Amino acid sequence: MWFEREIHGPLRHLHAQRPALLLTGSRQTGKTSLLERTFSNHQYVSLDLPALADEAEHNGQQFLARHPPPLIIDEVQHAPGLFRYLKVELAKHRDRDGLYLLTGSQKFELMGGVSESLSGRIAIVELHSLSLAEIERHLGKPISGADVVPWLWRGGYPELVARDLSPRRYYADYVATYLERDVRQIINVRDLRDFDRFLRLCALRTGQLLSMNSLASDVGKSPNTIRAWLAVLEASNVVRLVQPFIRNLGKRLVKTPKLYFDDVGLACFLCGLDSAEALRGSALLGPIWETAVLGQLVRRYANRCEPLNVYFYRDHWGTEVDFVIPQGEKLRLYECKWSETPEMNVKAFVELERLAGAGNILSRSLVTPRRGRRVVAGVTIEDAIDLAADIVPEGV
Repeated sequence: MWFEREIHGPLRHLHAQRPALLLTGSRQTGKTSLLERTFSNHQYVSLDLPALADEAEHNGQQFLARHPPPLIIDEVQHAPGLFRYLKVELAKHRDRDGLYLLTGSQKFELMGGVSESLSGRIAIVELHSLSLAEIERHLGKPISGADVVPWLWRGGYPELVARDLSPRRYYADYVATYLERDVRQIINVRDLRDFDRFLRLCALRTGQLLSMNSLASDVGKSPNTIRAWLAVLEASNVVRLVQPFIRNLGKRLVKTPKLYFDDVGLACFLCGLDSAEALRGSALLGPIWETAVLGQLVRRYANRCEPLNVYFYRDHWGTEVDFVIPQGEKLRLYECKWSETPEMNVKAFVELERLAGAGNILSRSLVTPRRGRRVVAGVTIEDAIDLAADIVPEGV
């Protein structure tokens, strides 16, 4: 089943303005289907096929001659040598846009070739698993308060949602087939059981400050190994590290990043939560909700093909704002609470406003589940559309 992706229109518009476009994202987010459906007039070739990947890598000129633009090249990370030939082709057609569409799931191989050969010639866009709005459109109805926990537990991978598959079976196959395969291709993991334990311990830390030494100790590996493995997860769009917001606020601030999974369903599986009811009764529900809110914020910007710089604020006395999004010199603040009746007076908002200046706070949003209404993250006071979340009014 085809999902009408929110990124569809912005992607077409961006591709028409640039000679090449690279669509990245974790495995199984629907990159290939999106490009084939959106750009049906383009020829398609996949470098998942070893023979084609070998030709593209070692005889890129011949490969591009046999596959003229407009062209979709899938899984281009399998032939990093192709980028220098693409550079030559793009130089021949400086006045033409919409020539090449590339996809890839591993940023290690991708970004090296892109920055070296295609800098300034290519647009880079990320595709994530389904947003809440996309899932609601597929279901034909809004997700009510009673349905929020099942939504969190299931996650948003398109095949999982479209075919109503068992999340436990789907994610078990996903980890074995995609994550571990990518790891083998990028770094030498001698014992995949160690990496599996590392994945699960990362999931248990979603929404929390990341201590590299603590994680290394729990996994039984060196901090350098853990750092390398985390880089793999970041490069594969599985996790995201959110950095602390530090802007001369005159206080002692935490400088450790926070760890988040890109898809909450995968995080729930790795945490061992085998049902929605298990999640509902778990102490992890709060961090999972915070992870979901970040995920919706990320998707909101990514699906518009817009950059997002998101941070968190926390000082050494524990005053914390979950997400801070700068817009110029001004800030949008977001706090996540898993509560039907949260305390509306968020002291951290007041503290950060005092430090940054009241005139520098664009909005303060408290994002909660609400019974019987849609739940959408990333709400600001200036939003014109009706997004259901509890919003802290100005002046609180």
